[in-house]
Amino acid sequence: MSANRRTVSRRDFLFRAGEGVGGVALAHMLQQDGLLAADSACDAQGIVSPTAPQKPHFRPKAKAVISLFMSGGVSHVDTFDHKPMLEKHHGQPLTGKGRVRVRQGFPGPLMRSPFQFERHGECGKLVSELFPHVGSKVDDLAFIHSCKGRSNDHVLAHYEWNTGSVLMGHPSVGSWVTYGLGSQNQSLPGFVVIYDHRGGPFSGPSNWSSGYLPATYQGTVFRSQGDPILDLNPPGDLLTRDQQRARLDHLARLNDEHAKRHPGSSELAARIASYELAYRMQSCAPEAVDISQEPEKTKQLYGMDDPVTEPFGRQCLLARRLVERGVRFIQLYSGALRQQNIDTWDAHSNLIENHTLHAAEVDRPIAGLLEDLKQTGLLDETLVVWHSEFGRMPISQRGLGRDHNPHAMTAWMAGAGIQGGQSIGATDEFGYKAEEQVLTYHDLHATMLHLLGMDHTRLTYFFNGRHMRLTDVHGDPIPQLVS
Repeated sequence: MSANRRTVSRRDFLFRAGEGVGGVALAHMLQQDGLLAADSACDAQGIVSPTAPQKPHFRPKAKAVISLFMSGGVSHVDTFDHKPMLEKHHGQPLTGKGRVRVRQGFPGPLMRSPFQFERHGECGKLVSELFPHVGSKVDDLAFIHSCKGRSNDHVLAHYEWNTGSVLMGHPSVGSWVTYGLGSQNQSLPGFVVIYDHRGGPFSGPSNWSSGYLPATYQGTVFRSQGDPILDLNPPGDLLTRDQQRARLDHLARLNDEHAKRHPGSSELAARIASYELAYRMQSCAPEAVDISQEPEKTKQLYGMDDPVTEPFGRQCLLARRLVERGVRFIQLYSGALRQQNIDTWDAHSNLIENHTLHAAEVDRPIAGLLEDLKQTGLLDETLVVWHSEFGRMPISQRGLGRDHNPHAMTAWMAGAGIQGGQSIGATDEFGYKAEEQVLTYHDLHATMLHLLGMDHTRLTYFFNGRHMRLTDVHGDPIPQLVS
């Protein structure tokens, strides 16, 4: 034995090994609390990523958000806001509410709901027959019945609920979240959008735009059918991974020289970040979006054994896989602008046909998502939000449909420690206007940010001479949801 070799006693060995195990445990706990920087927070040149994890303002209840956006305008009085007075006064004019404005034609008489309502759960919540599966989860849901918007136009209302403004060009809520908190996984986008298999929603990419925030915070679209990410991998016979890495490194050096000559270019920074992210995604994303790995029982839970529920079930299952891999904000859309009154929830001409079709597409997958998140423990740290851009009128449109109604809408939230089985706010006796604890999109956005550990008044970005906010100068977290 060499004279320079040091012997280590068994006691000393165990003591040092214990120190190492403690360090590993500490690192694991810090990672769980979001206090440990991601391994890939820097690019190949050592530059910190703009989506590196950021410390929240206070301890969050949620680490991620899944937004379920029903595009086209879901009728609240036919789904989750039961109004017996519509039955009683069916066929009579709506009076005592001032001038009634409609989007199309002339105001018709009050129209009862063609759908039956049944009580569900221990809370006894009345839910339409359109949503029997979601109805079975009401004890996990907090219903918000007094949402109110400003516009009865689809495009402007989409802007309202996604960006906090009726004007085009403002950052979406998903962009604000990734700007404030960064991404938990530097090999996947922090903000992912999965829209309807039939096509995009009203106002298209403006719904997930980064607006005046740096372009790196805009949403990344994953397709809900076929290959979720197009052109992700280079042809293997033309470009090896080492060659691709060398090209990106050379491109980064050129971009760095350009950035020094043109400081403050967020577009260039976003382009550099997107190249690096795309490179990392080649090894991470294929596994993340490969739902074939899921057990058949799980696929059935999401309704993937039924052609009616399979498309949205695929979206929901993909959302769960992305959440468990650290994606911060995921937005799913039901409803596409291909044929407006057929492929969206826009029930002007035939309420029964329209809502029966679209509710059947999403009811089972949404319930499956909630159950899967709950049984895996992810619901405790994931906020699920369900809403539309506005509700619909309690009066008839040509005896068969309902017109747009920005004065009243129902939304619900689940997870993130929210107490389920409660109903917040109320509309009037006919469901025409929000009347009790009226809440705006600013209030919903403030609530979402609060549950993610951010004070909405402190999440700002200096633009055009002022400190801009998602909530502008309005909004308060909903007390029943954040206490």
